[in-house]
Amino acid sequence: MAWHSTSAHEQAATVNDSTPIPTSAATHGRPDGTLPTVAPPLWLLAELTYRCPLHCVFCYNPTNYAAHKNELTTAQWIAALQQARALGAAQLGFSGGEPLLRDDLETLVAHARKLGFYTNLITSGIGLTDTRLDALQAAGLDHIQLSFQDSTQELNDFLSSTRTFDLKKRVAASIRSHGFPMVLNCVLHRYNLPHVDKIIDMALDMGAEYLELANTQYYGWAHANRAQLMPTADQLREAESVVNQYRQRIGNRCTIYFVVPDYFETRPKRCMNGWGSVFLGIAPDGAALPCHTARSLPGLTFPNVIDTPLREIWYDSDAFNRFRGHSWMKEPCRSCDERFNDLGGCRCQAYLLTGDPANADPVCDKSPEHERVIQVVRAAAERTDDRTTEHPVLFRSDANSRRFIAQPGQPATEEPLRNGPGVRI
Repeated sequence: MAWHSTSAHEQAATVNDSTPIPTSAATHGRPDGTLPTVAPPLWLLAELTYRCPLHCVFCYNPTNYAAHKNELTTAQWIAALQQARALGAAQLGFSGGEPLLRDDLETLVAHARKLGFYTNLITSGIGLTDTRLDALQAAGLDHIQLSFQDSTQELNDFLSSTRTFDLKKRVAASIRSHGFPMVLNCVLHRYNLPHVDKIIDMALDMGAEYLELANTQYYGWAHANRAQLMPTADQLREAESVVNQYRQRIGNRCTIYFVVPDYFETRPKRCMNGWGSVFLGIAPDGAALPCHTARSLPGLTFPNVIDTPLREIWYDSDAFNRFRGHSWMKEPCRSCDERFNDLGGCRCQAYLLTGDPANADPVCDKSPEHERVIQVVRAAAERTDDRTTEHPVLFRSDANSRRFIAQPGQPATEEPLRNGPGVRI
């Protein structure tokens, strides 16, 4: 199946933001599998909190986030920002959860500005009043990415289990009036892919300069809801055709990114453009992560910025070196000529689908486990969405997170949690 979307390299380099990250300094490894001099991180993601007013069914936060309640203090975050900038990180994303729930957000933005970071706020918009926009602008914030769940109030509010659609529209207008670059993000899946034309129209009406149509990647809560959210190949083809028509029609008026979900590819994407190569994430409690969802991997201990210097974490820790280069690879990756391009694919996806993070990413059709991906895609095509069939979804909530904690270690080969509060669609 050939897709003509944002490339895998571009997707890995944009992650949660529509501003591409330079990749010339990335660590790719030598052909013999040894490591060259490790380049510094270029992009820092500061996940300030796991608290969030939304309950999105596709949230990438860990399903057991309720087990990680501690948050870094203002002073600890400032120390982490200073160390990351000293390492060479240039772009900084403030994320969560909802970063606006931190009262010290403006303080952190101002300090990041003084350090020379280009700063992005990745937000649901809940709590982004004109007063806070004024304060963030005065602090030197460069960029805001606002999320929508759909172009309709009904589906937007259902998918987040909130009544926020009208509020988000008002926030979008305020962002625009303050002169920030207008960047909208909408996660796509089975239920809103048929609305992609209306989502684009909404973005254009709001004056968006960038629109990221990020098809769901199945980690965290999206993985728990994979059977409900997985689209069909026909839906993706139709949506991409619509996107390309709009691109031709609107030209440079709005840049539209369309990222195909991994399950519909035959070659994997680089894991964060290379594990421990470009991206450095810091979780709310201070755990340093090579990717957003690395905490799901067994056998890794992630050092904490509270007690370990970032330089030591980046260059010397087992967690950041475990999947650098190529020497860790097993067959078929170890002898594959394409290992220098895809770096083995996604480690979290390999674990979720095969139970071993060192296995080949089963998205790759050279993987002996590729049939697992084919089965998921086939099931999506065969599934009926008539009113007589119930499809329970699990919302991101503290109660449901505690249920995951009580029933740990559920790989993709098992059924997702069904007990507790859910909604049928």
